[in-house]
Amino acid sequence: MDIEISFARSCDVMEWMSLIDIVESHFPGLEKDDYRKILEECIHKKEALCAKAQGKIVGILLFSTEHSTLAFIAVHPEYQKCGIAADMVKAMIAVFPKGQDIWVTTFREGDAKGEGARALYMRCGFKPDELIIEMDYPCQKFVLRRE
Repeated sequence: MDIEISFARSCDVMEWMSLIDIVESHFPGLEKDDYRKILEECIHKKEALCAKAQGKIVGILLFSTEHSTLAFIAVHPEYQKCGIAADMVKAMIAVFPKGQDIWVTTFREGDAKGEGARALYMRCGFKPDELIIEMDYPCQKFVLRRE
């Protein structure tokens, strides 16, 4: 499968938000109007990556170099388990300065919603860190320590 990962552009917003419509049930507390504003800011700052198959967005990732975080990642259900998420994470890591640790928040161990995400982050070198509550939901931080 030929997948192209690139920075998102303003012309990608509508298609990106269509993918959000498909995956939003996996993200408790997601408010689409606020999300769209954040997406537009991330596109402007070159902190939004998308994966495209035959020109169609099949994977999305938001991050913040200022806050050292991977903020959001999702892959279209028809394209999951193809390595797209890992490829997007690797592309994101390459944007961060060497030596800068990167954080991500996901579901806690034992929460079925987080099985895939936790496995992905661990495959990409992230390690489990503190337990937190985010958007009124029990979560866990993961950190990628970079020398």
